[in-house]
Amino acid sequence: MKHSPLPGVRFFFSTPPMPCPYLAGQIERRLVTELVGRDADHVHNNLSRAGFRRSHGIAYAPACPRCNACQALRVVVDDFQPSRGQRRVWRRNGDLEVAEKEAIATTEQYALFETYQRSRHSDGDMARMDFFDYRALIEDTSVQTWVAEFRDVHGQLIGACLTDVLNDGLSAVYSFFDPASAPRSLGTMMILWLIRRSREMGLPYAYLGFWIADSAKMAYKAAFAPAEIFTGDGWKLLVKNGCPNER
Repeated sequence: MKHSPLPGVRFFFSTPPMPCPYLAGQIERRLVTELVGRDADHVHNNLSRAGFRRSHGIAYAPACPRCNACQALRVVVDDFQPSRGQRRVWRRNGDLEVAEKEAIATTEQYALFETYQRSRHSDGDMARMDFFDYRALIEDTSVQTWVAEFRDVHGQLIGACLTDVLNDGLSAVYSFFDPASAPRSLGTMMILWLIRRSREMGLPYAYLGFWIADSAKMAYKAAFAPAEIFTGDGWKLLVKNGCPNER
């Protein structure tokens, strides 16, 4: 997806071409800008509505030369109806306690993050992150951010979701969970919680990051329907065959 700079944002930069981490044979480039200053929240909100995502102190969007596969996706909260399987996941996790914590890294979080990376993404760059790298992931933010912690009945931290608070929704920046709790389907549970919490806060959307139809790592997000994807013509409803459509 090609993006253009928005009025009021001074500098945009293009990253060097790199191998795409999601689609074999594709080259990835990103359009990035820093989120700094007193208007960082305002800029972040505008960019999120234009299909950008946040990482640390920057906002970014795909600007790949020959590929438009990555598309920002957001769930339409008021219209969302969980599937039968999603309702089972919610009931299965009815014992969990969720707390919204200030975006401050803890050693407990990092231990869970490290276990998750070793189990699920051992070949990725994040698997090599030490505590100080993790602290930067959590704390390097100039916008409204929290960490949603998910604990079992014993008080054990088994999941966490770094979350940005936007004017029109909650945005999942990064989530991780205890691989030993696989039967709980915690990845799905955290998204369901994000959608429900957005509704409780009167926010119309839950932003889930980029959706890629042909990537097993990213395609699952379309299961949370109805959802919209950001296209060259703005946000369009994602229909069952994976194509955008007018609402």
